[in-house]
Amino acid sequence: MTAVASIPSFSASQLKLDYDLTIAGSGIVGLTLACLLKDSGLRIALIDAQPHPAGLQQRRAYALTLMTSRIFAGLGIWSEILPQITTFPEIRLADAESPAVVRLQPQDLGTAELGYVGEHYVLVQALLNALADAKAITWLCPTEVTQVDYQPDAAVLSLHEAGETRQIRTGLLVAADGSRSSIRQWAGIGTAGWQYWQSCVTAVIRPAKAHANIAREHFWPSGPFATLPLLNNRCQIVLTAPHAEAKHWAEVEPADFLAELQRRYQGELGELELLSPRVIFPVKLMQSQRYSQHRLALVGDAAHCCHPVGGQGLNLGIRDAAALAQVLQQAQRQGEDLGDWRILRRYAGWRRLENWAILGFTDLLDRCFSSQFWPVVALRRLGLRTMQQMPWLRYLALRLMTGLMGRPPEIARAPQPRQAE
Repeated sequence: MTAVASIPSFSASQLKLDYDLTIAGSGIVGLTLACLLKDSGLRIALIDAQPHPAGLQQRRAYALTLMTSRIFAGLGIWSEILPQITTFPEIRLADAESPAVVRLQPQDLGTAELGYVGEHYVLVQALLNALADAKAITWLCPTEVTQVDYQPDAAVLSLHEAGETRQIRTGLLVAADGSRSSIRQWAGIGTAGWQYWQSCVTAVIRPAKAHANIAREHFWPSGPFATLPLLNNRCQIVLTAPHAEAKHWAEVEPADFLAELQRRYQGELGELELLSPRVIFPVKLMQSQRYSQHRLALVGDAAHCCHPVGGQGLNLGIRDAAALAQVLQQAQRQGEDLGDWRILRRYAGWRRLENWAILGFTDLLDRCFSSQFWPVVALRRLGLRTMQQMPWLRYLALRLMTGLMGRPPEIARAPQPRQAE
């Protein structure tokens, strides 16, 4: 994104601000927003309760959409990320024991690839590298936000750090502090949604046979079973099942867990080796009643959460960050108050409806493919066979899954990133 040529003059009240923008949460979404705005001339604070490099210790992986790759390319960090992640040229969809397998391929979409799988620490390191020389960004980590007072001309944050309490004044507070966002709750912003009857078990395995960089989503009566290909012939699996069953698979002996995976793969990947501890987490659908109000904007999981089927969650948050950065830079160029609710409403109107579409899509997938009601089983298998035969249906599905449907941020309109050799 091009830097703003000149910084608009500030009013007397703005000059009293400690920061023009404060981002609460230095996860991938918060770091992405900071990178998008680092050359804007805004004075930015990044606050997190965890120490500065904490994100480098996480080893989970994410499916990354084509839109995410274009945003990162516009930021200038994609060339650093791409050699360290997996590019998948095929997505396979299957339903339990049904012989119908849908193979989604780049020619269905007219692109060179369908997506990527990146590990958490790779993305965080690239973002931190991009921020290393950002003089306008102040890190406040580990620091806890304990209270927020929204005033007409500023949000006043009470901070607790190193045993001491102090206050800062910011023109705009962005909550990127996760699905249990304290900042969202303190602001009185309610949420709609529900906890699913399922939990997810995730782990890293290594199959004896090559995974061929294929991303797999196999739907079973208990829930979706995803396989994300990683470098060095590793795979991250996400097994979704009702809570009790998921707890069982998280706690049984490794040999019994691998035997269940073998049953699901039907020997397609050969013998399996468990490379990491199993982690279990519940899943939910959540949409905030609003994404913004005066002096406050919500991004990422603080604004919304969806079922992990389809790997959309992180990608939605990255698109939130890109949309908010674009709205703020346009307002800055016009000398507008970035914390004004009328400015922030532009961001909320852009992202909330698009996120609803993905939340609804993932919910429908999980409920439809987890059902054993025979008319639903017959209908969904008919749908898979129809998708096999109709290119336009595969095209529409891929447009939605890759993030290319909807309004793209300006930063993503740069030339498309090339695949690594």
